[in-house]
Amino acid sequence: MTAPVKKNDRVTVYIEDLTHDGLGVGKVDGYPLFIHGALPQETAEVHVLKTLKSYGFAKLVEIKEPSPDRVEAPCIYFDKCGGCQLQHLSYEAQLQWKENMVRNVMKRIGKIDAPVRPIKGMEHPWNYRNKSQIPFAMGESGPIAGFYKSRTHDIVDMERCLIQMSEADIIMANLKEELEKIGIEPYNETTHQGMLRHVIVRTGRATGEVMVVLVTKKRKFPQKDAAVEAIRKLIPHVTSIVQNVNSEKTNVILGKETMTLWGKETIEDTIGDIRFEISARSFYQVNPVQTEVLYNQALEYAALTGEETVIDAYCGIGTISLFLAKKAKQVMGVEIVEEAIEDAKRNAELNGFTNTYFEAGPAEEVIPRWYQEGKRADVLVVDPPRKGCDQALLNTIIEYKPKRVVYVSCNPSTLARDLRILEDGGYKTMEITPVDMFPQTTHVECCALLIKK
Repeated sequence: MTAPVKKNDRVTVYIEDLTHDGLGVGKVDGYPLFIHGALPQETAEVHVLKTLKSYGFAKLVEIKEPSPDRVEAPCIYFDKCGGCQLQHLSYEAQLQWKENMVRNVMKRIGKIDAPVRPIKGMEHPWNYRNKSQIPFAMGESGPIAGFYKSRTHDIVDMERCLIQMSEADIIMANLKEELEKIGIEPYNETTHQGMLRHVIVRTGRATGEVMVVLVTKKRKFPQKDAAVEAIRKLIPHVTSIVQNVNSEKTNVILGKETMTLWGKETIEDTIGDIRFEISARSFYQVNPVQTEVLYNQALEYAALTGEETVIDAYCGIGTISLFLAKKAKQVMGVEIVEEAIEDAKRNAELNGFTNTYFEAGPAEEVIPRWYQEGKRADVLVVDPPRKGCDQALLNTIIEYKPKRVVYVSCNPSTLARDLRILEDGGYKTMEITPVDMFPQTTHVECCALLIKK
């Protein structure tokens, strides 16, 4: 297709849809232009920025006819920060778009005809993030902190984020000034110089406990006592202050070494009636309110009577496992990260569960060995990373044929792909329930139930 527009053209387009990352889609003679800030049902004048063979990008110049679902984005950083993509779309419309997107992806990618239930949204879709990873850098007039502009590593200097909890805002707004006072130099990605790379703030929503993690380039940290004092002054109720060392030239935030500078090594939170200890490196869902909704959905799909053995692949620190253990005969969790398995064992002990077993290793290797040892699963639960299940694990499921599979997914596209593989291997997708874990963003979580044919 030859592009009917060229760079710097101004054209008027009707916005038909949103992409998976929240860009409006307008077409000129069938040629798609992706437009930041445009919404479906809008007519807009746009400035063409770039054209490729089959699509292009344009900048929103003027909205001629606004969408009935457009709202004023409440965040003053919305146009610059890449953290949220949908604040300008009413929450009801966000939920409808996500539900439709899941339905469309299932049909387009997976050829899945299972019903998609209404999405489960939040009553209060703000200030839900219990973990914030805040990059620090040196700006023209001193230290800056905030979040990255979309598709860049340029930091937007911020003092408040409407989707994170208040303790992170306190750190973001005030720690910059304290750093300058005590002489801690922010890290420079380009030169690999400086000390402070990120500050991570974790909050127990139910308990109010707070952990602050200082990610430094070097282990030797002469200003650590002054930094601890500054953080305790900013957040008097802080529970834990931790240093993590990352000396590599990398985009990965955390390094392998962690030391407690003040207070406890962990903080505690609860989801439902289950308690969890969370360390600096623990994976723990960032929206505990919706996590309870999601895990209750997984529990409903597991349909446990107390007689079942359940295998939880990708079990992490045991969050889903312990929900299942309330109603299962036994739950066996496997996870490749050894530290997470230690956390899972500790969390099971913390809650008094004696019907759980956790083992570190690749699920596709550990689960076949369990079956060979006679440990068969009635229900298998998977909650993989965004890339979806490992092909070897899907083959394992198909080979060993648990009666029910509950698939928890943070990526509808890889979910649709994996459901297709499981259906071709002898399973039937019964239904899919989307859950809005990340309001104001384009991300959506899903829970799917499969039954062996």
